[in-house]
Amino acid sequence: MTNGTDDPNYKSSVQNLAKINKNGFVNFMKRNKLDALVSLGSDVTSILAIGGHPGISVPAGYDADRVPFGICFSGLRGSEPKLIEIAYAFEQSTKIRKPNPLFS
Repeated sequence: MTNGTDDPNYKSSVQNLAKINKNGFVNFMKRNKLDALVSLGSDVTSILAIGGHPGISVPAGYDADRVPFGICFSGLRGSEPKLIEIAYAFEQSTKIRKPNPLFS
């Protein structure tokens, strides 16, 4: 709830998000020497965007109602090439990507 970018609440919020980003996700990834974080679905993408972190979603299967779902590989800034490699390897090894059964 701010009144533009000059509002003290806005500046405080941005500083807090930057601190959480650095002390949370970035620290977690570096401390554990991770190439990517994997999450079900794409709900994590809005959280990643706050910190400017890349994410790539790929098909992962179909639920009991034959609705497709995916997984998201996310990483630190600049990790896009590695995330593309990981996503491609996942797709090639699982062969999950198929025409949607609801439309076949």
